[in-house]
Amino acid sequence: MTRDQAGGELAGARGATMRFGDLLAVDAVDLRVDAGEVVGLIGANGSGKTTLIRMLLGLQPPTRGQVRLFGEPPSRRNRARLGYVPQSLGLYEDLTVAENLAFATAAYGAGDAGALGGELAEAAGKLVRDLPLGLRRRAAFAIALAHGPDLLVLDEPTSGVDPLQRARLWDTIRASAEHGAGVLVTTHHLAEAEQCDRLVVLGAGRVVAEGTLGEVVGDTKAVEVRTPSWEAAFTALDDAGLPVSLVGRSLRVPGAEPDRVGRVLADAGVAADTAAVPASFEETFVALAA
Repeated sequence: MTRDQAGGELAGARGATMRFGDLLAVDAVDLRVDAGEVVGLIGANGSGKTTLIRMLLGLQPPTRGQVRLFGEPPSRRNRARLGYVPQSLGLYEDLTVAENLAFATAAYGAGDAGALGGELAEAAGKLVRDLPLGLRRRAAFAIALAHGPDLLVLDEPTSGVDPLQRARLWDTIRASAEHGAGVLVTTHHLAEAEQCDRLVVLGAGRVVAEGTLGEVVGDTKAVEVRTPSWEAAFTALDDAGLPVSLVGRSLRVPGAEPDRVGRVLADAGVAADTAAVPASFEETFVALAA
């Protein structure tokens, strides 16, 4: 089945639910990934991101609902059309980079493994276990892309690498989408949300928001607090159970009403100016997850 025959949807979930005993890990989630787009699956640890991915790949059948790959139930045949980078990277640490590439392309029936470029070419003969994490992640990307997949599924692919390596990996992700592949990527780096075309935000296994970055943030507000006594203000707000953070010389409290923030500060004897301001995505996420 081609992308056109699948109506543009490369992966999808409809009411997908996964229960482990008394634990409801994924709760009636709807999701779709189309050709040529990057969909960010955003959520804190334990929100259900990895479990949902395992369901989409057919590695964990849903308790209820359905999942589809290329318009069909997941199978070994249609999984050959995707590239997958799990959190563990999926590399054999006792093989060299070149041997990992040769094995993966043979498993996908892609014939010639092709050539590695740049630093990976220099590291081709090295055992994976001897490589720094950033280079191992780049090797995992290169191997996942070697057979020209129509869909990339990436589970926290930039975890544990420095900002420069993250930028390089995101260049690869964007290039894949520009060449027509769909990309589903999970991350707990909230700053990476702006790299995605659409977001699906999970909280406790449920979809708590979805859409473009602008649509998810919407008209969510934060309260900005300006005071010379910021330490006392921070303590008072934190003691009141409000999600306060220090940004520059001001405090910000997402999802709160200015009147409530003002009362808490007044009761603590802290003089401060408060104002409602547009929230950032990080602040919106905090409000959604509360």
